[in-house]
Amino acid sequence: MNNTRMVLIAAALAVALGPALASADTGTKVLSGSDTNAVSGSDTKIGFRGWGPRVGLSLNPDQVHFGAHLDYGQFANHVRFQPNLELGFGDGVKLFTANAEAAYRFSSTWDVWTPYLGGGIGVNIKSIDDGEDNTSQTDLGVNLLGGLEKGLGNGDRFFVEAKVSLNDVPDAKIAIGWTFFH
Repeated sequence: MNNTRMVLIAAALAVALGPALASADTGTKVLSGSDTNAVSGSDTKIGFRGWGPRVGLSLNPDQVHFGAHLDYGQFANHVRFQPNLELGFGDGVKLFTANAEAAYRFSSTWDVWTPYLGGGIGVNIKSIDDGEDNTSQTDLGVNLLGGLEKGLGNGDRFFVEAKVSLNDVPDAKIAIGWTFFH
């Protein structure tokens, strides 16, 4: 159980300290105000761009999950780094996931629904309560994801996303989410 606590603390610190680290003076440009529409181009745009909630359903275990994500901008043309944390409940299992994911957005036009594809790695912490015993298991997972995203006039974005896990925890997820521009 101590390993589980350490992973949870590390994930929480990464989310809490992420914006501060992203805006530290490292020579990279942190986007703000006038850069709202400058999300795609031949240069990279690395830096804290926003955060948002996500909610959805998963299969095997059959759960409702919710969480939050951070947008750290593009490290390559059209490729965005967006780590997230999710917590799922149901099917006698509590599942906590910390994911480091990147996605390729197929268009630089933000005012239309645009597809994206990506993937990443994640830490999955499963707590199983079978009535008599409560066990915990931690696994490293690989995710593939795809979705549709639409930018709004104020810089915020809305998305619908599907995700499959190559390590079977959970088999698949579908989520909706919102990214608040920073």
